[in-house]
Amino acid sequence: MNVYDFDKTIYDGDSTVDFYFFCLKKYPNIIKFLPALFYYAVFFALGIYDKTRFKEKFYIFLSDIKDIDEAVLEFWKKYEYKIKEFYKVGKKDDDIIISASSEFLLGPICDKLGIKHLIASRVDKKTGAYNGENCYGGEKVKRLNEYYKEYKIDEFYSDSLSDSPLAEISEKSYIVKGNSLILWNEYKPSAFQKFIKFFLARDFFVFVIIGVVNTFNGVLFAFLYSLLFDANISFILGYLTSLSIGYLLNSVITFREKLSWNKYLKFCVSYVPNFIIQNVVVIICYNILEWHKLIAYALAAVIGVPVTFILMKLFTFKKNTK
Repeated sequence: MNVYDFDKTIYDGDSTVDFYFFCLKKYPNIIKFLPALFYYAVFFALGIYDKTRFKEKFYIFLSDIKDIDEAVLEFWKKYEYKIKEFYKVGKKDDDIIISASSEFLLGPICDKLGIKHLIASRVDKKTGAYNGENCYGGEKVKRLNEYYKEYKIDEFYSDSLSDSPLAEISEKSYIVKGNSLILWNEYKPSAFQKFIKFFLARDFFVFVIIGVVNTFNGVLFAFLYSLLFDANISFILGYLTSLSIGYLLNSVITFREKLSWNKYLKFCVSYVPNFIIQNVVVIICYNILEWHKLIAYALAAVIGVPVTFILMKLFTFKKNTK
C-alpha cells in the first residue's frame, strides 16, 4: 500500500488555513475571534500551548458556524481543483491518507476521490475539541499502528521532514515539492529554505516577543536615566538594563537554559554588534538629525534583531540548539 500526507503533498496548500479563510468570507462574523487567535498564537510561540492545544483554540470559530457539514461540502466544491494531478494519476484503492488536518474536513474530499482509508486528527466539528493528540510526526505512526495490526508501506509521500518516522518504515519514500517527487534520502533543503526555517522557528518568534519587551524596557529606562544624565549616556545605561532583563527572559523562555555567568557574558557579547548598530542610529538620529530622543531610542531598538538572534542561537545557546 501507499501512504500519503495530505496538505502540500496531494493538496496544493494547507486545507485548514484555506477552510478558515473560506469561512471568514462566508461567515464574516467569525472575525470577532481574530484577537483571541492572535493571543493563542503567542501562547503557542512561547511554548505554553503545544500543537494540539493551540489547534483546539484555533478552531474556536467553528462554534459560530451553524452547519459545519454544509460549509465543508461547499468548501470542497470550490477547492477540489487543488488536489494534485500526480496523485489522481497514481491513486490506488488501498491508499492511506495520514494528516494532521481534521477528519471532519478531509472526510468528504476523500469520499469523493474514492479514498477508503483516512487517518487524521479527531476534532469535534462543533467545538474544535481534540480526541487524542494532533496527528503529526511520530503520532502518525502510532495512529497507523492502531489502524492496522500488520502492514507494509510500499511508498510514502510527504512535503515535510517532520514525517521522517513514517519515511523510516517505508520501502520507498518521497519528498513532494509542488508536483515534483524527490527521493527522501536525496532531498536537500535549499539555502533559502534553511534560512526561512531558521527564522520561522519557535525560538525566533519568542525572541521577537521578548525583543518587544526589551524595546519597551530600553526606551523606558533610557528615558528615566535621561532625567539624570545626558541622552547618549542614558541610552547606554538603559540598554544595559534591558540587556540583563533580556538575558533572564531568553534563558528561561526562549532557549530554556539554566542561568549562569558564563552564559550571561556570552549573551552580552552576542549583543555587541547590535549595540554598535543602535548607538550609531542614536548618534545619527538624535545628535545629527536632531530627532526627538524617544524616536531615536525606539528606532535604534528595532534594528539589528536578525543579527543578534543568529549570534545568540549559534554562540550563546549553541548547546541547546544542536
